[in-house]
Parts: sequence; C-alpha cells; structure tokens
Amino acid sequence: MQPDSPAALLRLDAVSVDFGGLHALRDVSFSVEPGEIVGLIGPNGAGKTTVFNVICGFVKPTRGRVAFPSSGRHNLRPSQLAGAGVARTLQGVGLFPHCSVLENVMAGGHRRPGGTFADALVATPRAVRSERQLRHDALALLERLGVADHAARFPNAIPYGVAKKVSLARALMEDPQLLLLDEPASGLDEAELEQFAAEITSLRAQMGILLVEHDMEFVMPLVDRLVVLNFGEVIATGPPDEVRHHADVVAAYLGVDE
Repeated sequence: MQPDSPAALLRLDAVSVDFGGLHALRDVSFSVEPGEIVGLIGPNGAGKTTVFNVICGFVKPTRGRVAFPSSGRHNLRPSQLAGAGVARTLQGVGLFPHCSVLENVMAGGHRRPGGTFADALVATPRAVRSERQLRHDALALLERLGVADHAARFPNAIPYGVAKKVSLARALMEDPQLLLLDEPASGLDEAELEQFAAEITSLRAQMGILLVEHDMEFVMPLVDRLVVLNFGEVIATGPPDEVRHHADVVAAYLGVDE
C-alpha cells in the first residue's frame, strides 16, 4: 500500500500545486488499491479540495504526477476519467435540475456501448434495447440505495439526503474501478450518515474508494487507511487507530496538543 504500488488504482507521486506564490500542495504522495477505502482528511484549508481537483483534472499539478496505473494513464482531464474507470461525486449533489431522478441516474451510463446517435434518432431495435437496459440498471441502483420511489421526481422536489444517494447512483452507473467521493457526509443527519456509511462499505468488494472528508468521526470506522493533510502537506498516513493518536494530527486537526 505504498505510493509506488504497481497494483494501485490511483497514485499521487510528489504532487505539488502552486498558485502564484501560494504553495497549495507540497509533495503529496499516496495511493488507493483495489478493494481499499482510503480517507483523505484534514482541517479546513488543509488542501483536500485541491487534491480532489488535481485528481479529477480540474487543476494541473505544478510538479509531480497523478497516475492511474490500471489504465496506464496519468494527469487526466475531467472528460477522460470515465474512460479510465474513474467515477466521482462532488460536494454539492450536482444533479441536472430539469431531468427526473431516473434520468439523472441514466445519464451516468452514457458511455456504455449501445446504439449510435443515428440508431437513437430513428429508434432502431438496438437503440431501444440499449435504452431499456439503461433504465433497468438505473432503477436497480435506486432500489439498492432505497430511493426508487423518488424516480419520477425532480431534484428540487426531493430531500437533500435522497439527492446525495441519487448522485452516488449516477456515479455507480459508470461501473467504476475507482470511486472518488468529495465530502459525502455534508448536510446529512445522523440516520442518513449511518445509511450512507453502510452503502460505501458495501462497495469495497467492487472498487477502490477515495473518501475526501472533514468529518473525522464519520470517516474513522469506514476506511482502511487515512491520509491527513495540513497546510497542503501530508502529516500522517496509516490505519485509523494509529493516525487518531498521532501527535501532529491531534494538534493540527483537532486543534489541541496531546
């Protein structure tokens, strides 16, 4: 589980990001393996969002490399993530407001093999079969996440906790090898947090997961390994029970001296 592991789904190699004279990230290295849940945590302003944006291709690293070894690619643009087996959710749910819940989830499968645009235009049997399968799979995911009864509703008519699950379902429609979750706990109540944690845990057999969070108590029971940032640098990495008591983490993340 070292940053240079050849089996890694994601590997950051000494990634640094400078914005003018500001060092947003400095020599950040870590990896995510198949079947592993890694938590990236840190106090506000630690650099978590910048790391997420670098991985997703929204921000280019000034130095270093973001590699996706299973696809043999690195430093991808956002439009290239799905092709490399990577799906993501964002801090906000990011649903299409004028599409139903079901249509939003179906949109996550737009890269699946199926009929051509011409097939869809004239509704060929191939296109009809592809559309039917897409709908079936989207409904199955909504059912799995317990929100299928909201399928016909629009995003502005569903609770925030439901919208979070819809966003997750849309990401899962890509059948990813690597799932990137940005602040999935934000805005959820205690019951919703418990349900969401169970869903994340259930996915580990199918993919690797990077969980970017500030809620330490939410992350601790879920992850195999923690990476802790402070002021753009990794200050600790390891199993949750070990990292929890790390002096630098206690001082920086919790704001007290051990």
